[in-house]
Amino acid sequence: MQNDDISVAQGGNVKWRFPPVHREGVKFGLIAAAITGLFFIMHWSVMGWLMLGVTIWVLAFFRDPARAVPQDDRAIIAPADGLVTLIQKVPPPREMAGEAGLGDQPMIRVSIFMSVFDVHINRTPIGGTVKAVVYISGKFLNADLDKASEENERQHILVERHDGVRIGFTQIAGLVARRIVPFVKPGDMVAAGQRIGLIRFGSRVDVYLPAGTAPRVVLGQRTVAGETILGRMGDAEPVTGIIQ
Repeated sequence: MQNDDISVAQGGNVKWRFPPVHREGVKFGLIAAAITGLFFIMHWSVMGWLMLGVTIWVLAFFRDPARAVPQDDRAIIAPADGLVTLIQKVPPPREMAGEAGLGDQPMIRVSIFMSVFDVHINRTPIGGTVKAVVYISGKFLNADLDKASEENERQHILVERHDGVRIGFTQIAGLVARRIVPFVKPGDMVAAGQRIGLIRFGSRVDVYLPAGTAPRVVLGQRTVAGETILGRMGDAEPVTGIIQ
């Protein structure tokens, strides 16, 4: 269906449910819960209540809500929940440049910053074949900074559609983040909006839009992974917006 269509669930309306915790976060939740219990057993009530708050936060950090993915062949979907902090025209990363990658011409890069309160499960912007997953060790600068794209620990992922269109996006670790966890590898087939990895504890994701595609988001806008459309292939008309 097109993004403008309305899909009605069979059997009634959709009800809100508390999102499940992703399996990557279960062990951290159990560790935090064990420490919480130990503090209470030792009658360190103040520390126990503090750790209870930490336990709840850890479980919330690794929440993995279901998303309604637009079924639009032209759509490039947001890979992350967060705030659009940068929209720039830049050369593609050298690890994804060249004929087998994104080419060598400057591209529009949309950067989405994830705070420690955002969902950190990342999703692929398009469906297709994973052509490359390139991990690069680096620094842990503030992920809000422009130079984080070139200096921080990061992981590039390149996906190619059935018609040869390629989209590259980069998971970038930040000040607090210390681990990028991939769920996919080269050769895997993925559907648009499918979960492809996570970054632990605050970070950023960059998306490189193909030539002739303008961003359909504006600076300061919040995105929802798997749902927000960053752009439509071949649509070069940019949108404008104001913060109010």
